[in-house]
Amino acid sequence: MASLFKDLTKLSAYRDRRFPGNQEEFEHALQTATTVYIGNMSFYTTEEQVYELFSRAGEIKKIIMGLDKNSKTPCGFCFVLYYSREDTEDAVKFISGTILDDRPIRVDFDWGFQEGRQWGRGRSGGQVRDEYRTDYDPGRGGYGKLVQRELEVQRQLVDYGAGSLGSFPAVMPPPHFGRRGGGQNYGSSNRQGRGIFFLFMHSLIA
Repeated sequence: MASLFKDLTKLSAYRDRRFPGNQEEFEHALQTATTVYIGNMSFYTTEEQVYELFSRAGEIKKIIMGLDKNSKTPCGFCFVLYYSREDTEDAVKFISGTILDDRPIRVDFDWGFQEGRQWGRGRSGGQVRDEYRTDYDPGRGGYGKLVQRELEVQRQLVDYGAGSLGSFPAVMPPPHFGRRGGGQNYGSSNRQGRGIFFLFMHSLIA
C-alpha cells in the first residue's frame, strides 16, 4: 500500500510553516509519521465520534481535538495518532472525503503532533478559515468571526443611536440552514434581517 503514496503531492494538502526543519525533512516526516490531520469538522463533533470512525482503519493511540485558544472549545479539526504506518495510510485512503456529523471531512498525513498544535491559529482564537468566511455555516459556529464582529458593531451603533436594540431587525440565518437550527417560518422579518446583512456584507467587500 505504501506505493500508493510515493507521489509527494498526495501526502498532504498543506505545508505546515511551523515544522522545525527543511522541505526534505518535512517530506520524510510525512512518509513515515503515524499521525493524520482531520479538517472541515463540525464544532459539535465529539472525540467519541472521531474514535468510532477512525478506529475502523486501525488501533488508535491517541486523539487530540483542535481547540479555540481563547474559549477552549472545539474549532473544527483534530489529530489522530495510530500505532502503525499501515493503519495511518488506511485512514487517509478510506476515510478522507467521507461524511462525519453531516460534513465531508478531509484527512491528510501529518508530520507528527507536538504540544501547542491543538490550538487554533486565528487572531480570534479559532481557525483562520473561520475568520474570513462570509457564508452561514451552522456546523462551524454560524458566520465568520470578522462578519460577526462587524454585525455586533452595527448593532451597538443602532443601540446607542436609537436607544433600543428592539428597533433593529434581527439577522437571521437562511431557512433550512441545517439540522442544528430551526430555520423555518421566519416570514417577513427574516427577509428584512437578511437584506440588512447583505448590505453590511456589500460594504465590507466594497
